[in-house]
Amino acid sequence: MASILAPIPRFIFTVFEPLSLVAGFAVPILNPSYFVSLQVPSQAPSAVPYNLTPTDRILALQLANTYGLLCMVGVGVLYATTEPKVVRNYLIACAIADVGHGWATGAVMGWEDFVNVGGWNEAAWGNLGVTLFLFVSRILWFAGLLGKNIEQGQREQGFRKTQ
Repeated sequence: MASILAPIPRFIFTVFEPLSLVAGFAVPILNPSYFVSLQVPSQAPSAVPYNLTPTDRILALQLANTYGLLCMVGVGVLYATTEPKVVRNYLIACAIADVGHGWATGAVMGWEDFVNVGGWNEAAWGNLGVTLFLFVSRILWFAGLLGKNIEQGQREQGFRKTQ
């Protein structure tokens, strides 16, 4: 259960990350044209509406669905399990996916847009900034630098004391 995580990683992985995934779900659902137009900052049209092809639209909606799924899986795993190993394996999978997400975004953006952090739009901040923050948070958690997790024995003792 999320209560096995120390307070800082618990907030990051069970509150901040799901909320960011809800945003990643909502924007392409509510405004797929806007969402698609922002994906490469230097190519984003300023105020001109972006005309989506059927392929653009389905990919945006499928990506929204994937963000929604990731949110539900994360909440389901982190709020339901009492096994530290499950949390660890889930966060390993997320860290690997963070690298892939960052690579895919950066590869399409190109080096100039990638290193021009001041020129990033909201999509670049979500795709790169938030993903990098989550990746670093996972690495710090694996290294034990975000606080001590509550061990199984401590949870059981605390439970017995409250009965």
